[in-house]
Amino acid sequence: MTGNWNNLQVPAGVRDLLPAEAAALRKLEQELVAFFQSWGYQEVLTPTFEFVETFQAGSPAGDEGSLYKFIDRQGRVLTLRPEMTAPIARLVATSLRREALPLRLCYSARVFRYEEPQAGRLREFHQAGVELIGAGGEAADGEIIALAVETLLQAGLQDFRLGIGQVAVTKGVLQDLGLPQEAVARIKVALAGKDLVGLERLVNEYNLAGSKRRQLELLATLHGGREALEEARANFIQTGAAAALAGLERVWQALTAYGLEKWLFIDLGILRDFDYYTGIVFEGYVPGLGVPVCGGGRYDGLLGQFGYPCPATGFALGLERVLMARGEGQGAGQGEGYLVAGQDLAAVLRRARELRRPGVMVIIDGQSQNRQEAAARAAARGLALVWVD
Repeated sequence: MTGNWNNLQVPAGVRDLLPAEAAALRKLEQELVAFFQSWGYQEVLTPTFEFVETFQAGSPAGDEGSLYKFIDRQGRVLTLRPEMTAPIARLVATSLRREALPLRLCYSARVFRYEEPQAGRLREFHQAGVELIGAGGEAADGEIIALAVETLLQAGLQDFRLGIGQVAVTKGVLQDLGLPQEAVARIKVALAGKDLVGLERLVNEYNLAGSKRRQLELLATLHGGREALEEARANFIQTGAAAALAGLERVWQALTAYGLEKWLFIDLGILRDFDYYTGIVFEGYVPGLGVPVCGGGRYDGLLGQFGYPCPATGFALGLERVLMARGEGQGAGQGEGYLVAGQDLAAVLRRARELRRPGVMVIIDGQSQNRQEAAARAAARGLALVWVD
């Protein structure tokens, strides 16, 4: 073979999945979709690429730099989907708007973002998630957060924590700072990145003092359970965030009554990286994984961008990140299986057909000349030998 060997490498931010990894991912994907359906969510599929306008309302931090864009033959700007919430909002607004609300929809799909590749952060990756459309209020928020916890447990994770914040609380505190929009944007970046050093520098740069300084520092550092909510209420009660904080507390009480407190904590510094979130937001973390394994929240304004004003909430989890947290390829062995061999090909084919059923691998061996050779081939693959005389 001639040519440039560099052309045989895949681009930065994407990767091949070998058989064990592909099997683990596909199994996880199927299990999660089935689990979502057991909660009443129906699967939908959207195109891999769409018009760029679909994502302009919800691009990360209002920036389209993470989009993979290209031009079609009619001169329209298209993009590979960077996430699934906006396409599903478009789908609901165009094809499902006559359906009775609320709508419970789920998906599993590949998404694409032009980001700096690092561990747990690829440019092409798989997401599975749910969207609860047309349901406002704390009952819907509680359902989605409870489903997120149960989904992580279903995915085989135990040692995880889900941080819950409230974008309206954060926006209320930031609004009360009385700073220019550019300054608020810089502070939001520091908060979202958990950059405490950078946040301290900005606090000093903008001469924030007294209650304003205290409230901003609390956004970045306040973590915990009921005691964190009590401290937040004591410090934020005079801000525009008081009503949102009261709603967050009611959701917290419902989730703890449901028995999920051990997996939850309050983190008012969570902003998420899409501008469309309007209420409660959350992220799931696993020790040793430097990026969230899942995230979501309320986005009541997004469907209005498609001409169908409607409350909504949901979440997504990254399948590759789940597999990393479990140990990549875990549970991806061949499982029960047989290698069928013999001298009579028709008899071998018939026996293989009899043995095949869901979850059972049956390989036809047409190379072995005798039982001993076939046994060696079966042992090498970890399969049971079925010799047809």
